[in-house]
Amino acid sequence: MAQIGKKLRRLQGGLVAFMCPGCDEMHHVTVDGSRGWTLNGDADAPTFNPSVLVQGVRRFTDAEHARVMAGEEVEPEPRTCHSFVRDGQIQFLNDCTHQLAGQTVPLPDLGEPR
Repeated sequence: MAQIGKKLRRLQGGLVAFMCPGCDEMHHVTVDGSRGWTLNGDADAPTFNPSVLVQGVRRFTDAEHARVMAGEEVEPEPRTCHSFVRDGQIQFLNDCTHQLAGQTVPLPDLGEPR
């Protein structure tokens, strides 16, 4: 995993990752030509085409994890994050299930790898 520019990390298998401020976690897309996404080549003001759609469930909090480990049933919360990343801005579409739905915000700089 190598950071490229301020906004992106290059991963194995043709993947590039960015931090999503709506989900507070990394999202990745395949930009090696095998899956249809393109990257403009600017790691400091990236543009991905087409849109990025991430669907799944929200991560458990530490408290929810503790409840599961104690044998309690905790229902996973579905999530959708749908965005366009253009010129270093992330435009969250209205079908997002997080608090940034419908907003456009700067793509955050990455910190040092943990």
